[in-house]
Amino acid sequence: EVQLVESGGGLVEPGGSLSLSCAASGFTFTRYSMGWVRQAPGKGLEWVSGLKLGDVIFYADSVKGRFTASRDNAKNTVYLQLNTLKIEDTAMYYCVRVESGAWPNWTFKFRGQGTQVTVSS
Repeated sequence: EVQLVESGGGLVEPGGSLSLSCAASGFTFTRYSMGWVRQAPGKGLEWVSGLKLGDVIFYADSVKGRFTASRDNAKNTVYLQLNTLKIEDTAMYYCVRVESGAWPNWTFKFRGQGTQVTVSS
């Protein structure tokens, strides 16, 4: 059974930082690209970052230069470092296992339960 478990969200002031983690299990982690998507209140899912096999990392323009994604294949874990957070970064953040497609139109079938990031003063 594929499981993706996110952690690390919280409430932070504008300009602050958070570190998200996603522990993956139930599949061969090294065979899949992974990604982070988010959903703000009342909006659809938005790709935030994609970690393609071969260590290529993509970012949405809205987070480029502020967010850093990484993966640790030994720990089956994906990370997302969020810096210089803005109010508009408020959303539920999900870790996903990429199934197909080309960035930024990747598709996914499995995602975690999500971790809430709230940026507010």
